Order: sequence, then C-alpha cells, then structure tokens
Amino acid sequence: MATIYLSLGSNVDREASINACLTSLHKAFGSIELSSLFDSSSVGFEGTDFYNMVVKVETTMALEALVVFLREMEYAHGREPDAKKFSPRTIDIDLLLYDDVICDSPAQLPRDEITFNAFVLWPLSELAAEQKHPVNGKTYGDMWAAFDKSSQQLTKIPLTWTVPKEVKHL
Repeated sequence: MATIYLSLGSNVDREASINACLTSLHKAFGSIELSSLFDSSSVGFEGTDFYNMVVKVETTMALEALVVFLREMEYAHGREPDAKKFSPRTIDIDLLLYDDVICDSPAQLPRDEITFNAFVLWPLSELAAEQKHPVNGKTYGDMWAAFDKSSQQLTKIPLTWTVPKEVKHL
C-alpha cells in the first residue's frame, strides 16, 4: 500500500469542480484525508483566483497506472487534453508524493512545486507536518515555517463538500 499526496486546484467553477473531484477521489480510493481549502491568486499567468488543497490517499495502484488514472480523472472533470500548462482549468490533479519515491518519470517525484508554491506547501504541511521531504530531508512543517509567506497570499475558506463520515478533515 502506497501513501500518496495529491494537490488539487481549480479556477473554473471552483467550488463545484473541487467538490466533484473529491467525490470521485472518495469513490476511487475510499477513505481520504483533506487539508484546508485555500483561495489563491493565479501563479504563472493572469487569471481568476484558484481554490487549492491537498488530499492524502492510500492506494495499491502502481505509480505508472496511477499517473494515467489521475490524468483520465482530470479529463472526466472537464480538463482539456491539450490545455497549456499555465491556463485556466476546471481541475488540476498533481501527484506530489508517492511514498518516498524519487523519479522524473512517469511523474516528477517529489514534485518540485512543494518547495516554492505556498498553495502546495501549506496544505501539505497540514497533512504531513512531521514527514520528511525525500530529497532535502526537511519536514514539511519546518519547510512551511521557513517559507516566505509574504511571497504568495493564501486565504483559508470553508469547504462545502459533503464529507462522508469515514473521511478525516482538518
């Protein structure tokens, strides 16, 4: 069983897109743990604000199969297959960590955004504060404590997803 962390983001019909994705993840994986939900400005392009969060999941899927599965889930939730990297999207699902695997293919692990995007690091630190980054050896809690919080503004907002009772939510 592998422990994985997924970063979710949406800036198109944000609330409905995040809620629909959470429902799909719950159906696919069963019990999931959720960070807080954050409102953040677009990074890398001019666009409407995003909703972002991190989800912790346990899976028996092999890494290669998981990457394909997550991409198909994005498409099922309205993401365009030819969407540019920095563009509006209904849902973006990024695999941040797959246990302590370090690789560049079929996905970059650990995902480099962990170290420089507040909208990834803050919610990840909520779920895995004591866990160590497999490359730099620092805990996510320590990384968030040292992060320049003036560089990216985030606002915690209420999550409206109807949480099944077996889902743990911070």
